[in-house]
Amino acid sequence: MTPAPAIEALGLAKRFGRITALDDFTLTVGRGEAFGFLGPNGAGKTTAVKLLLGLCRPTSGAAEVLGAPLGDRDARRAVGYLPELFRYQDWLCPREVLAFHARLAGISLSSRTAQIDEALEVVGLAARANDRVGKFSKGMQQRLGLAVALLGRPALVFLDEPTSALDPVGRRDVRAIVERLRARGAAVFLNSHLLTEVERVCDRVAFVDRGRVVAQGTVADILGAARAVRVRLESPDEIALAILERYGSVDAKPPWFTLRGIAEADVPRLVAELAGAGASVHAIEPTRTTLEERFLELLRAGHADLDDRHTNPA
Repeated sequence: MTPAPAIEALGLAKRFGRITALDDFTLTVGRGEAFGFLGPNGAGKTTAVKLLLGLCRPTSGAAEVLGAPLGDRDARRAVGYLPELFRYQDWLCPREVLAFHARLAGISLSSRTAQIDEALEVVGLAARANDRVGKFSKGMQQRLGLAVALLGRPALVFLDEPTSALDPVGRRDVRAIVERLRARGAAVFLNSHLLTEVERVCDRVAFVDRGRVVAQGTVADILGAARAVRVRLESPDEIALAILERYGSVDAKPPWFTLRGIAEADVPRLVAELAGAGASVHAIEPTRTTLEERFLELLRAGHADLDDRHTNPA
């Protein structure tokens, strides 16, 4: 029997008085999948995570986490969580912090020591296991938070800005941790402002803005939708420019013209049409849109559409 998805949300909404923090939130995260959750500050990301963790109740809609309703106690025991903001007592050492959280998680005494040792090793704190947390740098504090999230070998891990205080070595280690979790079938729900990291490690992503999911899919599909080519034309006439505009939106910085939204199969046809119209095509280059660029494009498009509705209401 195929296990239920790690997360399945359908039409979740959360309102605080007149403020709608989340609206029609719908997505699915599969087992063993790294899922990137992206959006600007105030977009509703934190509210969505709190709902999925069972820390607050939705106004409407429904969702399941690990096949159980939101807030189910047994399901929550199989969930790891690294919040964006956390703090541990300065006088404790990492081993004591982990022992306390292992007790809270209900991890048996027989496996507690082994799991603590494993978590410390994975995040690179084994050699500092008995040092006082108050002497730790922000990066080491972040590693300790990751270790707490890994206790109990969770089937689903929420990571909220896991690389925010880490140097390049630390970010590499986080990527390795995500890969390790996926390899054993755990799902990772990753919220980060470092879109280059998300692009490198996530299978699928969702963009959320103003409380709504504005796009989701595989990284390849989302970047493919923003495919572009640069065409170098010398002194193009109106006919050549009209041909370019038929294939997509044009950003002109003569002699280069960037054409966005063109399908890969249409590029040879474009070149043939330009040559047939007598245009002097000196070069044509594919460009690679980054996840960050695509993210900004979607935000601009969404805000422009909202502004248009306010200016020209139906």
